[in-house]
Amino acid sequence: MDSNFMLISFLAMFVAVILLVLIVIIKNSRLPRLVVDATVLEKRMQKVRRVHPRSGNAVGVHVTYSTWYYVTFEVEGGDHVELQVKKQEYDKRNKGDYGKLTFQGTRYLDFEETKGKRK
Repeated sequence: MDSNFMLISFLAMFVAVILLVLIVIIKNSRLPRLVVDATVLEKRMQKVRRVHPRSGNAVGVHVTYSTWYYVTFEVEGGDHVELQVKKQEYDKRNKGDYGKLTFQGTRYLDFEETKGKRK
């Protein structure tokens, strides 16, 4: 393939991904910040493998691994909300924890656990 075509294709994909990320951020920032009673239903991890071509004259690929952490909450009214959280937050949460969940769109903000059972 022509190297100019590949460069243009790469740049177009890069710009498209950046635009998509910006759209999600702007969309989430316009949504209201909600604070609701919630119970932790489950937790899950997703291991992500990325393959990158080696740069320069190196031959082959470079593989990196990441782990993404999710917590599913049951909120008022029985709806389920799955949010991506940082590892530290994931480690603190246990199935059955009850408290005040703060989130904005698909963005997790906080969970303040309260002692006692769900009302």
